[in-house]
Amino acid sequence: MGGIAAIAREMGYKVTGWDQHVYPPMSTQLEALGIQVTDSLDTSQFTPQIDLVIIGNAMSRGHPLVEWVLDQRLPYQSGPAWLGDTILRHRKVLAVAGTHGKTTTASMLVNILEHAGLAPGFLVGGLVKPFEQTARLGTSDFFVIEADEYDTAFFDKRSKFVHYHPHVFVINNLEFDHADIFPDLAAIQRQFAHALRVVPRTGKVVVPDQQPAIEQVLAQGIWSEVVRVGSETSLKALQENKAGDTFELVEQDDKYRVNWGLLGQHNINNALMATAAARSVGVSLETAALCLSSFTSPARRMEVKVCAAGITVYDDFAHHPTAIETTLQGLRAKVGVSERIIAIFEPRSNTMKAGVHQGKLGPAFTQADEVYVLKPTQANWLEAEAKMSEAPWHLFDDLETLLASLQQNEGTLNAVSHWLVMSNGGFGGIHEKLKNIVLAKSEAS
Repeated sequence: MGGIAAIAREMGYKVTGWDQHVYPPMSTQLEALGIQVTDSLDTSQFTPQIDLVIIGNAMSRGHPLVEWVLDQRLPYQSGPAWLGDTILRHRKVLAVAGTHGKTTTASMLVNILEHAGLAPGFLVGGLVKPFEQTARLGTSDFFVIEADEYDTAFFDKRSKFVHYHPHVFVINNLEFDHADIFPDLAAIQRQFAHALRVVPRTGKVVVPDQQPAIEQVLAQGIWSEVVRVGSETSLKALQENKAGDTFELVEQDDKYRVNWGLLGQHNINNALMATAAARSVGVSLETAALCLSSFTSPARRMEVKVCAAGITVYDDFAHHPTAIETTLQGLRAKVGVSERIIAIFEPRSNTMKAGVHQGKLGPAFTQADEVYVLKPTQANWLEAEAKMSEAPWHLFDDLETLLASLQQNEGTLNAVSHWLVMSNGGFGGIHEKLKNIVLAKSEAS
């Protein structure tokens, strides 16, 4: 929604917004754009004239402002529908979908197209470096969008991406998630099948090779060229070490090496999918490799918040067992066994709170030395997950107790440590609090 606001502002509209608990980097971006955001329910602030209300999918019937919009018969639309009708219908859209890695892969694709001189527009669910933006109109025919499978609005339960008019549709991977709106994987696959129905026959669908869940989607109907990535006969990546900070992009007789600051096999997979999407619109393999070598992850993707006193604090958006596991594996391969990895985790998503990932979450933290968890209310199933992990778990009902225990147990050690914060929310401002703890330890020493 913040990205939509930014694009509307760039188009010349006067934009205001209502939301609760807006936090950086989105809050700072909106402020810089001069977009006023309020959490007041006073409807007089929205008068005298409104041309359109764009309603996000977090809003539902019963909310005072939703009821006011309906009572006043104001014109309203969902964010994805507005994007599709106003912008995307007229552009060559590269949509990046999948359970994991959408933000990172879309950011890579934006950078590759920019490096190739194609000046794309984009809307991504994170702050794209080096643009320091989540969205822009762009000056070319190309538009990159992070294509979320979550539902569109309280009045439109289709997935967002069916509104995006994709010319290139990337399916990064596919697992069960969003248990609050989907009963099972098959329901998610059905939405992906709907998306494939609107990809033109001149377009392309980019998928990883040998992914049964994705192949089941394709079997429901495909009218476009399918580009399979990762096989011996197509574009692939050769990882040179376990950390994943060096690899080669290979396509037939072409081979280019990438040295970058990212870690893990999952990021190599993201790079492969972004490269394949860029190749589908004519970008050379060499250009993609050169761009990836200087690529910086978007905000909140293994973003270093502070490094002092032998402690590095990272902010990471991982909130699914697969993403947690691969992120920790990459970090462990990079730092080795002699340095400590402390995972600080907030199970915040509706899927996580519901216990859908029982049996998978505990083992995902195996590469950590200690795991500190802020336990949601009534999430007693986490006790069993703790016993399934090879790393010791510490469960807390409130953030301040968690921080006090962390500082007592880890802050007094002299070992080189990596404190990895994993949450898809603000986590009570934990990043700034950890930064203060680390800096205080540095000053004391």
